[in-house]
Amino acid sequence: MSSNRAPKSGFAAEAQRKINSKYSEELAQESLEWIKSVTAEPINTSGDTDNFFEVLKDGVILCKLANALQPGSIKKVNESKMAFKCMENISAFLECAKNFGVPTQETFQSVDLWERQNLNSVVICLQSLGRKASNFNKPSIGPKEADKNVRNFSDEQLRAGQNIISLQYGSNKGATQSGINFGNTRHM
Repeated sequence: MSSNRAPKSGFAAEAQRKINSKYSEELAQESLEWIKSVTAEPINTSGDTDNFFEVLKDGVILCKLANALQPGSIKKVNESKMAFKCMENISAFLECAKNFGVPTQETFQSVDLWERQNLNSVVICLQSLGRKASNFNKPSIGPKEADKNVRNFSDEQLRAGQNIISLQYGSNKGATQSGINFGNTRHM
């Protein structure tokens, strides 16, 4: 765990400070309150980094969350506090989150939580999963996700669109490049 490691210095410390500065206690608290409402587990919902880490680090609550959203999602939840068992819990949760529709770029790496490297990415993942909770008839958090807006154009409409020159392409209004001189000519 991070307590056994030497403190970061130089560039690594600066990078860690930058990551930590993105962490939002409000979103973390909202995420923990949502987890508490979905799982009915008596967890501390304070959004400070220490509490957020302590509540989630072993992955047990995350596994219970996945099973509350879709029963049987995670067959075996490891209650052991051994590092590799906790990492298994976190990995199982991440696999479920992806299966529930959380985009890969909104998930986190197990070490982000276990070694407390990037708790902000954990919050982002929980917020993303929280937006999808209504798909499982559970309370959701954050803005409602947009519905797919599929457009079907006829062949005639598509052909008509090919004849229009978009102003995004710019216009040269009939000008050519012949006879254009910028600046003075070169004297030999």
